[in-house]
Amino acid sequence: MVITLLDGSIGQELVKRSEDEPTPLWSTAVMLDKPHLVSEVHTDYFDAGSTVATTNTYAVLRDRLKMVDLEDSAEALWLTACNAARSARDKHRSGRLAGSIGPLIASYRPELCPPADEAEQLYADIVTTLAPLVDILLIETMSSVDQAEGAVRAATKSGKPVWLAVSVMDTDGTRLRSGEPLGGIAPIVEQYGVEAVLINCSPPEVIADGLSVISEFSTAFGAYGNGFTEIASGFLEEKPTVAALEARTDLSPEVYADFAMQWVGLGATIVGGCCEVGPAHIRHLAQRLRQSGHTIV
Repeated sequence: MVITLLDGSIGQELVKRSEDEPTPLWSTAVMLDKPHLVSEVHTDYFDAGSTVATTNTYAVLRDRLKMVDLEDSAEALWLTACNAARSARDKHRSGRLAGSIGPLIASYRPELCPPADEAEQLYADIVTTLAPLVDILLIETMSSVDQAEGAVRAATKSGKPVWLAVSVMDTDGTRLRSGEPLGGIAPIVEQYGVEAVLINCSPPEVIADGLSVISEFSTAFGAYGNGFTEIASGFLEEKPTVAALEARTDLSPEVYADFAMQWVGLGATIVGGCCEVGPAHIRHLAQRLRQSGHTIV
C-alpha cells in the first residue's frame, strides 16, 4: 500500500526545544524568539522519514494574536513559518508542505467558535497567504460540524487540496468533541470536495473506532493521534497553556507504531503523529511501514 507519512508534533516539540516556560502564545513565541528551531524540527522529521512538513501556523490566527497585541504580526509570522518548512524541504530535496490552520479562539472548545459564516471570513486571510506557499491546506483539530464547515469553506476557495482533520472524544472515537456523531461531517466533505479526512489530536486507543466511520466516506482517510493522558479541564479554561496537559509515559515509539499499523490495516493511507509524538516515533513508524512492504510517498 502507498502511505503518506506525516510529521509529528510541531508545537509541543518547539516548546520543548525552546526550554522556555509555556505561554498562551504556545509555539508562536518560538518564531519570535528562536526562529531557527522551527526549521530544525522540520528537518528532523524529514530525516526520520516523514514526507510532509506541517507549517507552524496552527495557532497563528489573528483572533489569538489580538489577545497579546500581535495581530499586526500575523502575516509576517505566517511567512516565517512557511519559509522554515520550505527551507527544510529544500534541504531534504523532496516532500510536501501542509499549511496548518487550527481552531479559532481555542482548541477543543467548539462552543466558543464563531458560526460557519463568520468563521469563513475570519479564515480568509490566512488561507490567502498560505495557499501559494504550500501544497496542501491542512485544517486541524476541528471539534464540531459547524466549526469544520467554516474552515473548510474558506480553505476550498483557495483551489489547493484540502485535508480536514477532526478531533474526537477521549472516550468515544465515533463522536466529535462537541458530542456530535463523527459521521455528521460527511455532507461537508462531499459538498466542498475535501480530499482527505483525518482524525487528529485524540487518544490512539479510540481512533480505530473513528476510522470505521470515516472509512465510509468517498475520500482518502487516516489519522495522527496525540500523546496526552487526557484533555484536562485546566486546558479548557480561558487563556490556557500547555502546562495544563500531561504527556503519557507509556506511548513509546514502538507502542505508537502498533496503533498506527492498526490504522493502516483498516485502510488508512495517511498516518503521522500529533502532540507529544516526536521524531523518534515517526522514525520507528517509517521503519515498520517499510518492513511491512508499504511504500512511503
